[in-house]
Amino acid sequence: MKTAMESIKEMVDVNTVIGDAVEAPDGSVIVPVSRVGLGFAAGGSEFGDDKEELPFGGGSGAGVSVQPVGFLVVGQHSVRLLPVSNSAIYDRLVDLVPQLMDKVQGALSKDSTGNVQQMINRQQQLEQQVADLQTQLQQRTMSPS
Repeated sequence: MKTAMESIKEMVDVNTVIGDAVEAPDGSVIVPVSRVGLGFAAGGSEFGDDKEELPFGGGSGAGVSVQPVGFLVVGQHSVRLLPVSNSAIYDRLVDLVPQLMDKVQGALSKDSTGNVQQMINRQQQLEQQVADLQTQLQQRTMSPS
């Protein structure tokens, strides 16, 4: 049993779960992440009475499963987990909702601020044109024709 456990220890280490980091050309660091499952069983039995010398039967077994989970992407301003599973698209959509809301909110606030400023500028232009027209009208009514 000790030999089996030592063999398993050699197969499964931290580099199996968190793989070696790889640097991408844009400077991001990509780290593979895996799930490791381990099972071990042993058993034995003696046959017959204690007085008789009969054979002993026993055995042991072990299994290791390594499944990729995703990739940890460490960028300049963010850290993301890109999952490998098929249901990852739904998880990704849920993760993107706050970013989407921030972008929509930012666009609306820029739009509304810009629109309000444009409306104020337009109103000032119109007020100036009205004042100019009033001045011209007063000059025409006052001048002798």
